Amino acid sequence: MTGNRPTVLCVDDEQRSLETLERTLDDDFEVLCATSAYDALELLEREQVSAVVCDQRMPGMNGVELLSQVRQRWPNIARLILSGYTDSEDIIRGLNEAGIYQYITKPWHPDHLILALKNSCRLAELETENESLSTEIRLTAAQAETRIQEKKAKLKQQFALSEIVRSSESPLNKACSQVQRIAPYDVSVLITGPSGTGKELFARALHYNSLRAEQPFIVENCGAMPDDLLASELFGHRKGAFTGAMGDHAGLFEQANGGTLFLDEIGDISSSFQVMLLRVLQEKEVRRVGDDKRRRVDVRVIAATNRDLEAEVAAGRFREDLYFRLAELTLTLPSLSQRKVDIPVLAEHFLKCSSENFSKPAEKFSEEALEALSAYHWPGNVRELQNEVRRMLVLADSPVLGAELMSPRLLRVLPDNNEPEPLLEALLSRQQGWSEGCTLKDKTEMLEKQLLRETMIRHRWNKSRAAEELGLSRVGLRAKLDRYGLEPKA
Repeated sequence: MTGNRPTVLCVDDEQRSLETLERTLDDDFEVLCATSAYDALELLEREQVSAVVCDQRMPGMNGVELLSQVRQRWPNIARLILSGYTDSEDIIRGLNEAGIYQYITKPWHPDHLILALKNSCRLAELETENESLSTEIRLTAAQAETRIQEKKAKLKQQFALSEIVRSSESPLNKACSQVQRIAPYDVSVLITGPSGTGKELFARALHYNSLRAEQPFIVENCGAMPDDLLASELFGHRKGAFTGAMGDHAGLFEQANGGTLFLDEIGDISSSFQVMLLRVLQEKEVRRVGDDKRRRVDVRVIAATNRDLEAEVAAGRFREDLYFRLAELTLTLPSLSQRKVDIPVLAEHFLKCSSENFSKPAEKFSEEALEALSAYHWPGNVRELQNEVRRMLVLADSPVLGAELMSPRLLRVLPDNNEPEPLLEALLSRQQGWSEGCTLKDKTEMLEKQLLRETMIRHRWNKSRAAEELGLSRVGLRAKLDRYGLEPKA
């Protein structure tokens, strides 16, 4: 095709007929001419053509035979035939075999021929566009499916038990072993443990190591959510069921059909909602808010709580039958203070991840920093440790992160103190007594040692600045550091 005009190839063994065709079509088309079917095929090898119009009766190869080959080799080219024999069997057969768009009887009218060619070229153009779009859609669908499969494979790898960060002697090994044993079996699991211990991480590990791994994993936090809103989220609602319900909404049970639904903070749901949830778990059916129709669902439920649900059951605040529905198997996660052996490993892992996310180079923690991290009791568990590492990295001006970057509360714990609570906070709040036989002199020295250590770390062991803050001379400060054996660590 040249410019905006389609190119038409005219084929006829009579030169006069070709000249007539060329004069007729020249105003609307770019015209190429061939005096035989063989010349036409050679020309089609070189030129881009929108349509072929040819005479039926030609020596060697007739029009139908030529257009049959054109259809096989260039299916997007429109094909028209000129013939004075409308009842010819070759013409009738050619309509099917050669896919002829139209045959035009001789003598043909110029306007009729031009209109037929324009329509055929436009049809061929639309067919090409349609084929291109269909191919694009197929490719897009295939690419989307490939991306979905890659994402699923990545998620399965990401939440593989081997990817759970821990040391070789970690107390978490027991929980990981339990997950490996129970994941393949379609039972409800209740995960318990303090906030920030990774309950959702283990719920995902259960899902992606189960037979439902290819299906959805849906999360809902049930804490402090009103019953009506929670019912709408979990069970769905019908259009007009309440103000703002502008359309039908499938709840999370329906969205998780075939997969896993993780209900976090399950211990916070009200007594009335416990009844609604129990019915769904028993009957495996959900009824959308404002709807009478019940829908079957096939969902594995994993619940989590930081409460002691057995104590809640005993106190009458949680239904016993719902508890046993949720806790066919129970998985208990230890707090970070119970797995201190994991703290250095976790800290290094969070440092590496945060360094990549922030595009800020960091190599390691100083020995003093790791010692202080390991000594702290981490009431916020893994989440608090992650936040502390991120904070240290943001404040750091060196690839090695020192203890002076840490929050003050972390520095108030003596490395050799076996008690889980910070010494200064315990003293000030009087929540913890001194050990039996501890004299006033012992208590004073312990407090002085801790104050010295915290101050030195904050000032990066600069004795002049530390002595000024403490109101001591450099000589007096040095004497106290020597007395308590305090010195910087790498």
